[in-house]
Amino acid sequence: MAANIENSSQGSTPKSPSAKKGHIVQALTNLIVLILSVLLIVFISVDTFEKIDFLENTAYMHFQLWVCLVFIADFFVGLHYAGDKWRFFRHRIAFLLLSIPYLNIINALDIRLTADTLYFVRFIPLARGALALAIVISYVSSNAVTSLFMSYISIMLLVTYFCSLIFFQKEQPVNPQVDTYWTALWWAAMNMSTVGCDISPVTAAGRIVAVILPVSGMIIFPLFTVYLTDYVSRQARKGKDI
Repeated sequence: MAANIENSSQGSTPKSPSAKKGHIVQALTNLIVLILSVLLIVFISVDTFEKIDFLENTAYMHFQLWVCLVFIADFFVGLHYAGDKWRFFRHRIAFLLLSIPYLNIINALDIRLTADTLYFVRFIPLARGALALAIVISYVSSNAVTSLFMSYISIMLLVTYFCSLIFFQKEQPVNPQVDTYWTALWWAAMNMSTVGCDISPVTAAGRIVAVILPVSGMIIFPLFTVYLTDYVSRQARKGKDI
């Protein structure tokens, strides 16, 4: 009786054993998704720097297939443990769509796409990894604004890195201004910050990432203001409580 009164006065109810188990399982599966995403980034980076055709690299194609299958399994594990399954499905359908091994399907069906299109398709599973990163950060952060801020910072760094890889891969053979990867990374960072630089893309893929980067920057950088405002407000409240 006393325990029930205490719980009700705190406005919270203890989680059931099944709910706790579901939370732990989903945290573990999201961590696995994050680790596999990092390995996928390493694979893509090596192929880019070594100038290896990923469609000809059977090791990469098999690895991406299994990674996508794990991503799909993670979605259905979360659906199994969700209290409101229809709500979970509505909110996480993007996770499932990003987990489909499109590149393997395209290759198996011998669908003819341009090299630039295939290269962009290759990065779709990494978007699923970015979402997993945001979820993992939310588990370890006690403040919602801080969690959102750290998630967006991580996504900003990932987008900058992915776009620098695409820019280097497509521009370096034909654009004399892009002589090394570090030039491509500097170009991507300047465009993400919306400052821009004097390097002009000459390929279709380069022009596409030249649009993606500043748009992403304009969406993400205002969050710095939100975070700083929240941080100052919390510090002010702490000062009053002392």
